[in-house]
Amino acid sequence: MDDPGLSLLLELDGTTVNLGPDAAFTVRIRARAVPPTPQRPQGLDYSLTLHGPDGTRLLGYDNAHSVRSGAGPGGKAGTRYDHRHRAQRTAAYDYQDATSLLADFWSDVDALLRERGVEA
Repeated sequence: MDDPGLSLLLELDGTTVNLGPDAAFTVRIRARAVPPTPQRPQGLDYSLTLHGPDGTRLLGYDNAHSVRSGAGPGGKAGTRYDHRHRAQRTAAYDYQDATSLLADFWSDVDALLRERGVEA
């Protein structure tokens, strides 16, 4: 798969960015190439997170585990691992490429900070 943003995402591995007043919010980026699998067909293991002043994860995009489709005993584990966390909710994320992943993540970071009255 041609993914021109992949090299940028891999270069950002280990990056921490502090945002907001007194640098109270923290973005952490982890990304590494892995052999493609049915769960990670893009050959990428990633985690992009935004943490609040108390260290709580407010937002996260990752592919660390599958996402259940449906709640309760009838819910089934998904086969793809790409998903998004926001507050206490987890939802499947339709991974297109690394550029879109970064754009979607930073768009959500901006929106979440604006909701809290924070200029990034």
